[in-house]
Amino acid sequence: MSDVWPMVHAERRALIDFLSTVDESRWDTPSLCPGWSVRDVTAHQISTAKTTRLGFVRGMITARFDFDRDNLNGVERERGTAAQMLAAFRAVADATATPPAPLDTRLVEAIVHGEDIRRPLGAIGDYPLWAVIRALRLQARTSTAMGGAKQHLTGLRLVADDSDLVFGDGAEVAGHTLALLLAVSGRTIALAELTGSGLAELSSRVGRQ
Repeated sequence: MSDVWPMVHAERRALIDFLSTVDESRWDTPSLCPGWSVRDVTAHQISTAKTTRLGFVRGMITARFDFDRDNLNGVERERGTAAQMLAAFRAVADATATPPAPLDTRLVEAIVHGEDIRRPLGAIGDYPLWAVIRALRLQARTSTAMGGAKQHLTGLRLVADDSDLVFGDGAEVAGHTLALLLAVSGRTIALAELTGSGLAELSSRVGRQ
């Protein structure tokens, strides 16, 4: 797992560099994360980079154990002007704080939220394929109640056409590993990049979440 943090740190710095080129007004562009703007997702990235195991517990107590409320509280704390948020993001770019969750959740956060921000602004991130594969495998094993995709994938077989990843049994859904990760994570824009006999079923499932 020692390769997780170098990748996450590199992605944070790459995202900071990208956001440094984005005009203030475009920070309010709707992201791929439903209900959140680019500014909101960036605030979430800053918040999670600061979140320790103890801090997560305290936050959940404050939010009365409502995970979504805890996330919103973090966004509200970190929202600001582009300049303020870039400075805050730079300050935590190399942080290794993490909530009490599998370390590969940091890969999911970095990659999926990186695309939440970049794609509406006309860009696509460049991620190590091994990291995307591990993020996808974790999402496939994690309950949808915890932000994963396990229930979405029942009876479906994911097949990546740019790696050796094959996951599950049933009707096939095929495409690039990154598109598969985004689609199973509820980013419906990526469904257009996929093919297969199971695509309609996956589309129906993620569209209902």
